[in-house]
Amino acid sequence: MDTVRVTAPPRLRLDVTAPGDKSIGHRSLILNAAARGEATVTRFPRGADTLATLSIMRALGVRVTETERSADGHSSTLRVRSAGAQGLSEPDRVLNARNSGTTMRLMLGLLAGAPLTAVLTGDRSLRGRPMGRVVVPLRMMGAQIWGRQDGALAPLTVRGAALTGRVYEMPVASAQLKSSLLLAGLSAAGATTVIEPAPSRDHTERMMAAMGARVRREAGSVSIEPSEMTASDVTVPGDISSAAPWLVAGLVHPDARVTVRGVGVNPTRTGILDVLREMGARLSMENEAETGGEPVADITVESSDLNAVEIGGAIIPRLIDELPVLTVAALHARGVSRIRDAAELRVKETDRISSTSAELSRMGARVEELPDGMVIYGGQRLVGAVVRSHGDHRLAMTLAVAALAAPGETIIHAADSVHVSYPGFWQEMGASLA
Repeated sequence: MDTVRVTAPPRLRLDVTAPGDKSIGHRSLILNAAARGEATVTRFPRGADTLATLSIMRALGVRVTETERSADGHSSTLRVRSAGAQGLSEPDRVLNARNSGTTMRLMLGLLAGAPLTAVLTGDRSLRGRPMGRVVVPLRMMGAQIWGRQDGALAPLTVRGAALTGRVYEMPVASAQLKSSLLLAGLSAAGATTVIEPAPSRDHTERMMAAMGARVRREAGSVSIEPSEMTASDVTVPGDISSAAPWLVAGLVHPDARVTVRGVGVNPTRTGILDVLREMGARLSMENEAETGGEPVADITVESSDLNAVEIGGAIIPRLIDELPVLTVAALHARGVSRIRDAAELRVKETDRISSTSAELSRMGARVEELPDGMVIYGGQRLVGAVVRSHGDHRLAMTLAVAALAAPGETIIHAADSVHVSYPGFWQEMGASLA
């Protein structure tokens, strides 16, 4: 499905279950690979990124068996058996992270102290994304890592080494960097402490603690002592990043009511909900519960009159993946919205500041680029147009949301990029518009 045509419906009524959280899906395999024993991972999301992690785990000798697959084929129940990080096998092939930055960065931390040598690569996009921010502090711990531009770019070769724990102050809030260092800290001599400039998603710390790692969380920092973890069952909650397009669609469409069920509402991930409420969104949460240490809830939104908002500072790490689709909400709001402190968007699957601005402008939006964000002029009347995703799953879904409230037909090229995180997205949309 390389090209999709979307026409705005007169009314939008949608009740969906969010696909499994991609971030937690990665960690459910990587952390159980670092642990000893057997565990079941339920509702593992079968997007391209998480399947890359699954393939790498098997290449390292971790026994992963699929015991069940959902009717739509988009999630699985997996049985994972591992002898721990020191029991991983040296792979007989290059490990391909495809388009997944999470896979590559977390694997660097896992492999830095493992008794093996491995080569990590990815697709063209991933080979151009910055890895130095992870490689440099891992080298400070004693890791042996080589790659293009002195390790700044993949492919990267990792040779397991004796590591020493350190105190490291991160220059930017990054859950991937933090998680990589904590994984390395499992086998390092002495404590490893990561100081954060702002809170980032904490799935790694939560899961490590559940597996018996000696993790200590304090305001502004996370520390880990050398630890042996025991494999632990994980039920993957719904991905708030995948729920976000439906939530924004329900707010900006003039006659809509949308419910997304089973969404993970970990406080380090709910920045989008805070911003939407600040904008005046009619948003409610029901059936709040906890699964595997992660809070979940059903979220319902209805058509709303939105107001402009300023987004920046400490909230950015809590909604970095949702900023493109929040741009659509801002276009339907009264006034001028600004996004700042989000330069990280320029080094994602595409330059999301440039590509989001350019493609929404084709639909009549007025969006100005900033070095670290955007200025979005609300009240612009969007219309159907020919647009493209630039191979970025988040942008493809953002353009679909814009199309749901834009008169005329919108043609989205490279629409199959959604398979990275949400393989059933277009089927879900088609069902809702039928």
